[in-house]
Amino acid sequence: MKLIVGLGNPGSDYSNTYHNIGFIAADKVAALFRAPDFVLDKKSNAYISDSNIYGQKVLLVKPNTYMNLSGDAVGFIARYYKIAPQDILVIYDDIDMPRGTVRARQSGSSGTHNGMRDIVAKLSSEGFARVRIGIGPKPNYMALADYVLSKMPAPWSNSVMDKACGLAAEFVEDWISGKPWQDLTKTVKIDT
Repeated sequence: MKLIVGLGNPGSDYSNTYHNIGFIAADKVAALFRAPDFVLDKKSNAYISDSNIYGQKVLLVKPNTYMNLSGDAVGFIARYYKIAPQDILVIYDDIDMPRGTVRARQSGSSGTHNGMRDIVAKLSSEGFARVRIGIGPKPNYMALADYVLSKMPAPWSNSVMDKACGLAAEFVEDWISGKPWQDLTKTVKIDT
């Protein structure tokens, strides 16, 4: 069994914000595999789409907690289904990478991302895969929290970030199928 988690904040106030790029990418993965609709699971406090992809059970998950408590849902699901860290992949935003850059890693630290810090703490492991989608750089005049919670402007969300989420979905497909991709980086071509 595989667990794929897209990180974000619940509620319409946060839709289409930079910090919700993990949710957007999870929706792309679900569309790619024609997965069932996400349904709220009250026990885990997460939206789950239960699929069969390449002959194995895959849970696509969007935690219904706020970002900083993402580990609550991920930890519960991992324990409940007895999913080992090496069978978990998390998709999330990264302020330290330029917009349009997508990086896949088999493991690593949480960096500056509070949602990832909580997942690492609740799983007691850094040994799970991750796909990071660059949302940086932050404008100098904005506080970090204000930037990540701001709405993506239409040209970016409709083109660059949409394509970046598509690349993330491709990385996820490779991971599920067992194709090696450790430490790969792809960048969306930005038309000027």
